[in-house]
Amino acid sequence: MLTNIKYKFKLFLFGAICLTIALVSCQKEKGLGEDPYAGGKKPLDLTFVSKTIEPDVVNAGDVLTVRVKGLSKYINDFKVYVNEIEAEVVTGSTNDTTLTFKVPLTASTGSMWITSQGQSFFGPVVKVGGKVSVDASWKVINGATNNSNNGFSLSTIYDIEALPGGNYFLGGAFNDFELNGTEKLPIGGIAQILGNGAYSTSGVNFGKGAGGADKSIYSITRIPTGSQAGKYIIGGSFTSFNSTRINRQTLNNVARLNTNGTLDSLILRDVINPKPQETYKNGDTVAAFNAGVDGLVRKTFVFNEQVYLVGNFNNYKRMYLPNSSYDEKVYDYTRMRQVVRVNMDGTMDSTFHYNKSTRQSAIGANGVILDAMMQNDGKLILVGTFSTFNGTQANRIVRLNLDGSVDNSFNAGSGANSDIISIRYNANTNKIVVGGTFTSFNGKAASGINLLNADGSNVTTFTGQPITGGITNFVGQLNNGKIIVSGSFNKYGDYLRQGFMVLEANGQLAVGYNNTGGFQGAIYDMVETTIATGSQVILVGDILRFNGTLPHNIIRLNFAN
Repeated sequence: MLTNIKYKFKLFLFGAICLTIALVSCQKEKGLGEDPYAGGKKPLDLTFVSKTIEPDVVNAGDVLTVRVKGLSKYINDFKVYVNEIEAEVVTGSTNDTTLTFKVPLTASTGSMWITSQGQSFFGPVVKVGGKVSVDASWKVINGATNNSNNGFSLSTIYDIEALPGGNYFLGGAFNDFELNGTEKLPIGGIAQILGNGAYSTSGVNFGKGAGGADKSIYSITRIPTGSQAGKYIIGGSFTSFNSTRINRQTLNNVARLNTNGTLDSLILRDVINPKPQETYKNGDTVAAFNAGVDGLVRKTFVFNEQVYLVGNFNNYKRMYLPNSSYDEKVYDYTRMRQVVRVNMDGTMDSTFHYNKSTRQSAIGANGVILDAMMQNDGKLILVGTFSTFNGTQANRIVRLNLDGSVDNSFNAGSGANSDIISIRYNANTNKIVVGGTFTSFNGKAASGINLLNADGSNVTTFTGQPITGGITNFVGQLNNGKIIVSGSFNKYGDYLRQGFMVLEANGQLAVGYNNTGGFQGAIYDMVETTIATGSQVILVGDILRFNGTLPHNIIRLNFAN
């Protein structure tokens, strides 16, 4: 009986499914009785015959000819575009089978196409050459990488420091450079390259480099004069240098390196030893620069034989050696928010950003400090997400006096209406350039870029265009006045610019410097060197792609005059 019921149920279910399919089929037949595409425009019989452009690379302003088919029917009703920029048609040389046009002065590498009667017809890629080129003699191949197996593989280069002999130090979050690092001896956030980009250990021995915390070096500053001249201050997020032993991780995000890249150390005798049977613990080796902070150091500066630390920390830390043992270190803490100045032995300078009555720093910024620069007179300019500093209005930018107080003579006025991410100063032009997410600066419309005089006032001759599709996260002015801008944007005004562009000092796109193609990533620092034909610029950061090349976070570009 039960089997019979199951059979009847299956028969009923099968019949219901068949009925449903039949109904749906009838509805489809009824619904598709009329052509759903009826009324649509018939495709124009216009095609490109040329699949490539001759020559392979052209210059802005060049006259090009491509072969087409069927153009005469639309000869009075069509437009030509190169990477979204309309091109001028040379009518006297254009007919049914031939299209002649001029490459727009502001066009960058990309596809060309024809539009007519609301339809578009895509042709070959136009490779625009110009005054910017990747330096083919640059020796970096694999660049900065990270071979960690813990899923965290950041390999950013945050800083580049030019050395007197023509070499460079690189600081960042990488643990390998040019595939020279190993698991036993990683390249921990610091490397040396020659002037041509080749990796070199000549004259330096960083050992394992930065360890502990984020194992990252954000800033490298050479000490130019004084008793420690030729040595280096490094800042970032690390607790050791050239050591992986737990009881040797006694650094606090800042250290001083000798001229050969080793940790500047001090040998102590007669140290407290709770385990006298272990006689080797009667002495100790500690950092000679006895200073640190409890958070990330974003920038380091040296002025008048004193070290400035800028970042997002709350306390200054100094090892108290009389009570410290080989295995256990004791620290003195002083409440110091975001900025501190220390002497060359690491002692804190209590005449800077410090209130002796409260025994701590002033309030500091009510947001994050993202970048900083130091002027020739030792005054710091800080930028970031804050709107006040030490209780005084300072919309994303502030200059500090030599005692750490707010410099009210800085003429930034109402500042920026949103975050400032990048700031750089060019001594050649005596100008400051800032970049970020702001749309106005001190009452002036400024879409993510603004040029300032050294006193903080707006350069009135600089007029930028709206940036859309993303933000600006790096700006830097070249010695000839032109401005490098990078970010995640895709348009500058009406012009397509994919994350990288070069502007004139007045804010207009620099003609001839528009062959940069697509850019992906973020730039954190740059170094410019003057050469006979113009300048060479090394860019470092988290640089993934530049105009079809894969830079691996460091690239050198040639900028022709």
